[in-house]
Amino acid sequence: MSRAGSAGQLIVAIPVFNDWESLNFLLKDLDLVLHESEIAADVLIIDDGSTTVRPSRLPDQPLRQIGRIEVLHLRRNLGHQRAIAIGLTFVQVARHCEAVVLMDGDGEDRPAEVPALLKKCHQEAGAKIIFGERTKRSESLPFRVLYHLYRLLHYVLTGISVRVGNFSVIPFRCLTMLVGVSELWNHYAAAVFKARIPHDSVPTQRGRRLAGTPTMDFVGLVVHGLSALSVFGDVIGVRLLVTTVALLVLAIFGVVSVETAHIEAHLAIPGWATYTGGIAFLLLFQVAGLSFLLIFIILSARASLTFIPIRDYQYFIDDVTQIKPE
Repeated sequence: MSRAGSAGQLIVAIPVFNDWESLNFLLKDLDLVLHESEIAADVLIIDDGSTTVRPSRLPDQPLRQIGRIEVLHLRRNLGHQRAIAIGLTFVQVARHCEAVVLMDGDGEDRPAEVPALLKKCHQEAGAKIIFGERTKRSESLPFRVLYHLYRLLHYVLTGISVRVGNFSVIPFRCLTMLVGVSELWNHYAAAVFKARIPHDSVPTQRGRRLAGTPTMDFVGLVVHGLSALSVFGDVIGVRLLVTTVALLVLAIFGVVSVETAHIEAHLAIPGWATYTGGIAFLLLFQVAGLSFLLIFIILSARASLTFIPIRDYQYFIDDVTQIKPE
């Protein structure tokens, strides 16, 4: 990578909501890693409507490889994924660069993994987004159990295995494609998969929070997971429809078989069996109808106006301040 500020610069984009203490440690760790790898970069902090005052000195020590540090202030708190959508679009429009490293500001995306991501990006000639694939997590056991259940549900509903998050390197040519994807408003990684933007991954280990406590609660985690699933609403609708129709056919076959046996073989069929078959048939019929409705709603929504990052991002930006000149 070339020196920060040149036409081929690297930009590290970090969404933050009140997590200034962790960010302070992260910037120092990131600068050390970049120095050891002889990589120069600028930093864009995406301030997602923070309600606490940013420290006057951030970071609180001189940096060697990080050049310019800018803060992109959003008008209000939009949430992690939408802040990412605005920040990435701002970079694509206003800060031409070679690539963007996207990482969280709490330290769970380890700066030590950045050189490996950049190396893989160079090996792919800047033609693919490179994700950090999580091979080991640092959260509590209940969280890991729930996460694996979510991964299973995601795979069943979409056919896509989830092993990546926000931590990634985005070449500028891929960024240009990404900012035209409306699904970016809901979930960054899911938007990449849905838009079929070329991507790959390298194994990474999830780090530990550098300071403070997480700001995302259980409800926020559930919303985050549902946001990813919503990107694949049409796929999920079709899968549900096919499954329910198949079960509906089996239910009809079962009911017909029972009635045939009752008539031809003069077998006594318990009343509960008939009631159970009828109820199952009605339930499956209703689910199939809801699946049809879901698909039509999603497909019709494609014709309506939606959020397009490259078109609408500027409405959510308050201003841009520079806290460390190049």
